[in-house]
Amino acid sequence: MNNLEYIQKLRYNIEYKEDGSPVTEADKFLEKAILDFLREQDPEIQFVGEESFDAVAWQERPGMLAVLDPIDGTENFCSGLKEWGVSVGLWCNGQFLGSMLLMPELGECLITGDSLVKLESRITGFSSSYDPAIAQGLSEAIEYRVTGCAVYNLYNVIRGSFTRFVNPKGAYIWDLLPGIMLALEYKCEVILDDKPYDGKLLDPTRKYRVDIRNR
Repeated sequence: MNNLEYIQKLRYNIEYKEDGSPVTEADKFLEKAILDFLREQDPEIQFVGEESFDAVAWQERPGMLAVLDPIDGTENFCSGLKEWGVSVGLWCNGQFLGSMLLMPELGECLITGDSLVKLESRITGFSSSYDPAIAQGLSEAIEYRVTGCAVYNLYNVIRGSFTRFVNPKGAYIWDLLPGIMLALEYKCEVILDDKPYDGKLLDPTRKYRVDIRNR
């Protein structure tokens, strides 16, 4: 949060990845800053970050593991919208330790162990990555929102501002896993690839379809 003004200045320095998605200097700055901080705590920590992950070289090893999306919703971020967030999760030898979802420009944050008063909503949040199943879902939902940020969607379904969040196309663990672990903590129903999710560490080299309901 102390670097927010500097981070905002970096939002317009944009490049595009091979898949056409944007990455800004802020994405790179935040990923490095968080990794440097975590390495000060544990120099041997293994790291799965969206901007630096190498699927070819990946091999899980014992010890600490961090899963990070430095800016989820980069399209929103570089367009000047406030619905973007930082997602961080920590594991040790495959056991979950804790997660954080942070939305700096909205002033919202949720960390493992926080108290939470749940709301009740009729709104379903849908991923902005289009899939034919979304068209059917939109027609069936009482109310719906498409915000373009998984962190924002996950945060809202956890606290009950959305009754459900659906991504039928799939996303990588840096988009989903820290928030999914918080969803389990706060007693949401979590379905990955059409099966109940049990909280185990997921493969970072592939995407997962997700359906989360606030119970």
